Amino acid sequence: MREVVTLQIGGFANFIGSHFWNFQDELLGLAGDPDADPVFKNPGVNMDVLYRSGETHEGVLTYTPRLVSVNYQGSLGSMSSHGTLYNQTSESPSPVATWKGSVSTQRSESHKRNLFLQSLYEEEQKQKIGKDNRNADLPDDIGDKDIVESLENDVQFWTDFSKAHYHPQSLYEINGLWMDVEGFDNYGMGKDVFSESFRGEEMTERLRFFIEECDHVQGIQCVVDDSGGFSSVAVDFLQNIADEFTNTPVLLYTVRDPGSSMSSRSRKRNISRDLHDAISFAKLSPFCKLIVPVGLPSLSGSKVSTNLHVNDKKPFHSSSIYAAALHTLSLPFRMDTLAPAATSGSSLGALDINSIAQMLSGHLRQNMVATLDATMPAPAIGEPAQEQLLSKLQSLTPETSENMEDVHSVETLVIHGALKSGEQRASLSEVQQAISAAYEQASLRPRFCNLSAVTCPLPIPLPFPSIFSENVGCSGQLLSNPSPNSSSKGPLDVHSIPMAARLRSSSAVLPFLSSRLENLRKFGIQYGAIGGELMNSWGFGKEELEDMGETLSNMVRNLDPYSDVTSDSD
Repeated sequence: MREVVTLQIGGFANFIGSHFWNFQDELLGLAGDPDADPVFKNPGVNMDVLYRSGETHEGVLTYTPRLVSVNYQGSLGSMSSHGTLYNQTSESPSPVATWKGSVSTQRSESHKRNLFLQSLYEEEQKQKIGKDNRNADLPDDIGDKDIVESLENDVQFWTDFSKAHYHPQSLYEINGLWMDVEGFDNYGMGKDVFSESFRGEEMTERLRFFIEECDHVQGIQCVVDDSGGFSSVAVDFLQNIADEFTNTPVLLYTVRDPGSSMSSRSRKRNISRDLHDAISFAKLSPFCKLIVPVGLPSLSGSKVSTNLHVNDKKPFHSSSIYAAALHTLSLPFRMDTLAPAATSGSSLGALDINSIAQMLSGHLRQNMVATLDATMPAPAIGEPAQEQLLSKLQSLTPETSENMEDVHSVETLVIHGALKSGEQRASLSEVQQAISAAYEQASLRPRFCNLSAVTCPLPIPLPFPSIFSENVGCSGQLLSNPSPNSSSKGPLDVHSIPMAARLRSSSAVLPFLSSRLENLRKFGIQYGAIGGELMNSWGFGKEELEDMGETLSNMVRNLDPYSDVTSDSD
């Protein structure tokens, strides 16, 4: 088996991760449910790739994500940093022997569980002791509809809607960096966080715990909220990983909450944001095999939301869409086998992380930046619109060009739970034939495309936002005659959906790269740059800034060798 370890660094990254692990937990539950749809019985993926088996001190078997989550202190809400399985409690700090003065202890009031977490806890207690031990704080008539409504209004922490159990080594809160800290919104603010107070050693030790118990780790799936100081925390962490785990490839998703993209009335703050974006990307990219920027300034106004109702102000909403796409993209490297699969089975087109990265970054030209496209839910395949699914894929990567033609583009497409008409599921061979026909009819074809497919759709767990429009059916089919005046649908109305997502290496990402290069040069490198003083305060000298400019210049030239980009040292 080739295991994968997952890293989630920063606030929005953990919101995405919470949905991601909810999908996995739902799949595990449906696989063991005798009344569930048979398509979930053999989903075509090996969950052991992402999960580890363990045992508590009481001899209870556990199955937890192979995960290290890094976030602010206080970001876990009502959840303990030890998780919920191992019954560990935080020890009081040891007294200092040389201190003779009085000692006072200050404790913050613990957060209460919301309706969803209360109901989840009671259900687990009922399974443990074999009887209903109802919490007095939970109303007797509470139902799933009440829980769904509560989540829509009350989610504050990523743990508020998490139904997965975590290992005690998984949840790391950065000591001294509180969730309500102000100004942790730029690269400079997080520069020394990793190296101070043994934090870096503690984070690395947790990662080492998961990697060293793997038989053959295939790579690290890393999700980083790079909108603020966690970007520099991630750079230091990834550099440490590169030094210690030299041959372990990293697939890096840099993610942004829609709220982080809002421009300020202050020109100084906007320049600081532009410089942060350029430096963050230039510093993160050398420490991964493939980097995928994710996060639109607005999901609600994008084509991705054609069949969705998204509230951009709620991370609970936007993170669910990105999590669904990341789940889809993770399927090829956790299929049952890396050998070519028969189209009569439940999975097709397995790839490991390294193969995906090499395919997208090393075909004809060296470029390790990919864009992410998705459609949610995916439209039905087959006649009369063979090309419809491909045309419905919309970018989740910001600042990309829709009309830029690239004869050297390479892409890997993943489809799961495809429908062909109504609620009728398509076989793998039908998916393969439909996609082959779609590429043949496409006006612009990539130089190379890999197709991976799984028959199992994306399950919609109870703690999922009500974001589906009225024309989405219970199996994710697009209805031609939806009920009029229907409100947004949620997990009680939509039980699963077909999904399609694509990673693409093409010149479509040039605007994203070019804007970062231009801003770095204009505000940070050129003589008398207005951001020069700010760069000094972040600890960057002219030579290091020029090196970052060269990194971005090379990326632009790899995609467009005829561009007018010149070296910063010229």
